[in-house]
Amino acid sequence: MLACCTANAQTIPREALQHRATLKREAQRVWGLDAPVATFAAQVHQESRWRVDARSPVGAQGLAQFMPSTASWIGGVYPSLGERAPLNPTWALRGLVTYDKWLFDRIKADSECERMAFALSAYNGGLGWVYKRQQRSVEPGVCLGVTCSINPGIHPASQRENAHYPVVILQKHQPLYSTWGRGSCP
Repeated sequence: MLACCTANAQTIPREALQHRATLKREAQRVWGLDAPVATFAAQVHQESRWRVDARSPVGAQGLAQFMPSTASWIGGVYPSLGERAPLNPTWALRGLVTYDKWLFDRIKADSECERMAFALSAYNGGLGWVYKRQQRSVEPGVCLGVTCSINPGIHPASQRENAHYPVVILQKHQPLYSTWGRGSCP
């Protein structure tokens, strides 16, 4: 029985270790010294499993799985991301923490944990859908298990993915990276 369960145990991919210092540096540059590095590491884990050359069937690229249009937009807004290079690991990690901060700053929630959950939901599905969910919710400041479960009119499969995205990052992957820095949620 132990062999069965040990084989399914989740671990940090070996590829992650070569990007640890870069992620921490970029996160602290954008978020400050108390940046939630474990959360960002968990997000990269979910997005690409730390594969620099990852490509999704819909066109997302790199460690942070940026869509070309998002890479173009963020490169136009932030001069440090002007090169628009989602397959470059440093650019991708800088882009991820910058975009997360941009989203985080535009969201209100009951706690930092819930605010990050909403930011992650926005990263995955768009900020407009977060706002629509909050408008329809009896608890607009609570994402996990409440507001992020509301379907504001998107395809049911997209809704399931989007509602699951912050949960898997914050509750499943973030604990793996606790030695990398603090997380957004306890």
